[in-house]
Amino acid sequence: MPVVWARAEGFLRLEIVQAGEPVLRQAARPLSAEEIRSDAIRKLIADMRETMYEAPGVGLAAPQVGRSLQIAVLEDREDWLKEVPAEQLAERERRPVPFQVIVNPRIVESSPEQAEFFEGCLSLPGFSAIVPRARGVRVECLDENGRPKVIEASGWHARILQHEIDHLRGNMYIDRMRTRTFSSLDNFKRFWQTKRIDDLCAELGASRGPATE
Repeated sequence: MPVVWARAEGFLRLEIVQAGEPVLRQAARPLSAEEIRSDAIRKLIADMRETMYEAPGVGLAAPQVGRSLQIAVLEDREDWLKEVPAEQLAERERRPVPFQVIVNPRIVESSPEQAEFFEGCLSLPGFSAIVPRARGVRVECLDENGRPKVIEASGWHARILQHEIDHLRGNMYIDRMRTRTFSSLDNFKRFWQTKRIDDLCAELGASRGPATE
């Protein structure tokens, strides 16, 4: 199953901009601690949280709602994991992640070991592809109160962080994907969902080496 980054029909608190919007390809600007504590940014964070839930998704970056700011929110809720088979949770090292706000994040350490799984994106709904990511990361950032925070993450949590931090740098998962695995979600569910990643890559001729396709 891809990450839950597929847009649902219906009302969203904030509009999620789609691939092709210039803001998604711009490096977002950092915020000062004073800005973070302002009423405007507090409201933006609250609205981003609700939009992430409504979409539904496990992460949302400010550029995705048209704001070129280094802010992202994420949460992988326990009730969503009940729908995922236990073997998939174990393979992906996916565990509940409490709500987090990251401001001005920097990945200061990445594990040399990589993991490869399907990802999707709320700004590119209806598609998915295999994306190699570091299995673990250490992130330094500010929290929603402008205080320094360090996050040590592995598995799916690390993947979500890397995905959202990419957005803050003007990048999307399609820049890192194994191009031959790019698929509509319908065809992913039809042909690839039950296959092991190694078998799928071999069948599609998508190398598991460095992503230079």
